[in-house]
Amino acid sequence: MAEKRIVLSNCGVIDPQNIETYLARGGFKGFVKARDKMKPKAIVDEVKKSGLTGRGGAGFSCGLKWELAMNAKAKRKYLICNADEGEVGTFKDKYILSHDPFGLIEGMCIAGLAIGAQQAFIYLRAEYHFLYDLLCRAIAQAREKGFLKHMDIQVFEGAGAYVCGEESALMNSIEGQRGESRYKPPYPPTRGLWNMPTIINNAETLMNIPHIIANGAAWFSAMGTGRSKGTKVFSVSGDVKRPGVYELEMGSCLSELVVDLAGAEDIKAVQVGGSTGNIYPASMIDMPLSHETCLGSGAVVVFNTGRDIIDIVHNNMHFLNEESCGKCTPCREGTEVMMEILGRLTRGEGAAGDISALEDLARTMALASLCGLGQAAAVPVMDSLKYFRDEYIDRIDQSMFLRSYLSGELSKSKEGIR
Repeated sequence: MAEKRIVLSNCGVIDPQNIETYLARGGFKGFVKARDKMKPKAIVDEVKKSGLTGRGGAGFSCGLKWELAMNAKAKRKYLICNADEGEVGTFKDKYILSHDPFGLIEGMCIAGLAIGAQQAFIYLRAEYHFLYDLLCRAIAQAREKGFLKHMDIQVFEGAGAYVCGEESALMNSIEGQRGESRYKPPYPPTRGLWNMPTIINNAETLMNIPHIIANGAAWFSAMGTGRSKGTKVFSVSGDVKRPGVYELEMGSCLSELVVDLAGAEDIKAVQVGGSTGNIYPASMIDMPLSHETCLGSGAVVVFNTGRDIIDIVHNNMHFLNEESCGKCTPCREGTEVMMEILGRLTRGEGAAGDISALEDLARTMALASLCGLGQAAAVPVMDSLKYFRDEYIDRIDQSMFLRSYLSGELSKSKEGIR
């Protein structure tokens, strides 16, 4: 199985510290075309026709989002590249930023033209501080070449909060407020950063833009499936021989990624999409990778048969509970109670009502949580109950039997003393 590299086409080929190497490979060709030959509406229409969707996990139409911001009337507009990448098992954006910062900058330049943004930010994950100087140098070189006359780009470092990967919490962070999700509507394309129209795109999403403008929407939309066009970059880790970053055409099989490319063997389960992603058993390893099936942020973690599913889900919930901003009750309390129940199960202290309690909590959190963290926190829990329910039942039965046995022994002991 071979990769199809579009987003990663320059990674490992150009010098990320020298814009000349990027220009030598046709860099900024798409931007010059957009700047000199296209109106903002034409740029937006081309992105809409391409079928490009958000690569950060939500999968919303990029062109429709841009259109809302383009049509919004405001004295100032903003563009934000979400490079927070706090999702467990996701490291694709780090790879992209490390190896091709100029591709990201070109994508942002085109996006700025399309929506009329005067200011742009790259919201960089706190743990990626080592990339700060590299990005600043790349921006400075693009500015020297005259590509940033219409818009300024700044790098803004986050403080390490997972919830700031959610767009409204991210905007609060830039504004100097506590990183918490906002109530919606209004949505960022009409009222976002400092109440001005704002577009927030994942780094990988923006990396596709120069290729779409340079090669045309038809070229891009010819790849992929019905509503999943183009390629997708994946971060593969866990029980595999060759962990790393891979790019495949949308609709490729999960087995092509984790078995053919990453070298996984003896698979028990695969989690697709990070800590809030779906968990699938080995029997479903041939499912296509698309928005219609499973995708998420692009994090793919493989677990072999020696792994404990309940322990995996408990670790996920512990992380989500730690990272919940605490603003809404369903997420704040729900993740706490789920973590407590799963913790008891891992310690062999399960009770008869634990499975029904987890299911009730999951439904409530999905319906009532304010942002995607709480809404999706129960997804791996519910998937593990769906596909590995016997492991929960066996764990609870063993716990109840042991308690019953110990209780009986204790009673006999007390009777003997009397």
